[in-house]
Amino acid sequence: MKETVFMPHPENTDAVILVGGKGTRLRPLTVNTPKPMLPTAGFPFLQHLLARIRDAGMTHVVLGTSYKAEVFESYFGDGSDFGLEIEYVVEEQALGTGGGIRNVHEKLRHDTVMVFNGDILSGNDLGALLDTHERNEADVTLHLVRVSDPRSFGCVPTGPDGRVLEFLEKTEDPPTNQVNAGCYVFRRDVIAEIPAGRVVSVERETFPQLLEEGRRVFGHVDSSYWRDMGRPDDFVRGSSDLVRGIAPSPLLRGNTGESYVDESAGVRDGVILLGGTAVGRGTEIGAGCRLDDSVVFDGVTIEPGAVVEDSIIASGARIGANARLSGCVIGDGAQIGARCELRGGMRVWPGVVIPDSGVRFSPDA
Repeated sequence: MKETVFMPHPENTDAVILVGGKGTRLRPLTVNTPKPMLPTAGFPFLQHLLARIRDAGMTHVVLGTSYKAEVFESYFGDGSDFGLEIEYVVEEQALGTGGGIRNVHEKLRHDTVMVFNGDILSGNDLGALLDTHERNEADVTLHLVRVSDPRSFGCVPTGPDGRVLEFLEKTEDPPTNQVNAGCYVFRRDVIAEIPAGRVVSVERETFPQLLEEGRRVFGHVDSSYWRDMGRPDDFVRGSSDLVRGIAPSPLLRGNTGESYVDESAGVRDGVILLGGTAVGRGTEIGAGCRLDDSVVFDGVTIEPGAVVEDSIIASGARIGANARLSGCVIGDGAQIGARCELRGGMRVWPGVVIPDSGVRFSPDA
């Protein structure tokens, strides 16, 4: 008997991206900007994902927005400049992951829908995920990633055929190192079954209910790059990994290395940029500065001799001469005076001014 060959059809697949969260763990960066629009390795984070979706052959994208929804449409418009067709659905109130997926149902065109959490940086093969879904004639297929320490995640054990057996909450003795990676393929009629107009969690309600009903829920397991970008340290690391080519992005193909510097930025003599540091549009970095494993947004001024490591500096901020920053988050338009030393997770809110000094600041100071 001739073996049936299943071929994925990305052009007949809708892409749904959930971008409605407030990004509270990244405040103050998200006071003025929704998390998926924060500059990451030279581009808004969401743009990297959209480029991967386009490269995989999907062209119709629905963004499920809520917090500062207008920012997304202002930047991406109808998607034509990005080789896509983008539509928008706004959640008037937070609906959870399942509720957010159900909320975009009326915009879907195809029977197969790939859903992305908009704060995950991943290198998974989207075509292979779609192939797994079609080959198994699944109702839902989950991207599962193997991690070295699964205790901090919900675990998803699968059988020999790849079928999902159960969904487990965080435990000190997990039975598997496979965790939910926040990317799913649904049949559209399954999305229609999710209750409308209320908060629904896919992990706690939708997926367990499908298992109880005996539906075909499968896992696509790999060890691809994966990072939740929700915390400052993960955001810095994810941007750095994109710049260095450890995490894949079509936007940086052939342009990876120790740093990414926008062509409009001014970098003076003797500046050292290391560890995948990214420097945004119109930023000025004075002579003798050293930046290591950091993300610098647009229009920042860093005066001569400053040292910045493992930090994020938001748009319009100014860092004084010979200042020292380590593990910090500096908000929009904040000013850090000359010779200041900030370390250990310090977060400076937008517009705050710290005067010139030789004083050392830290959260426990």
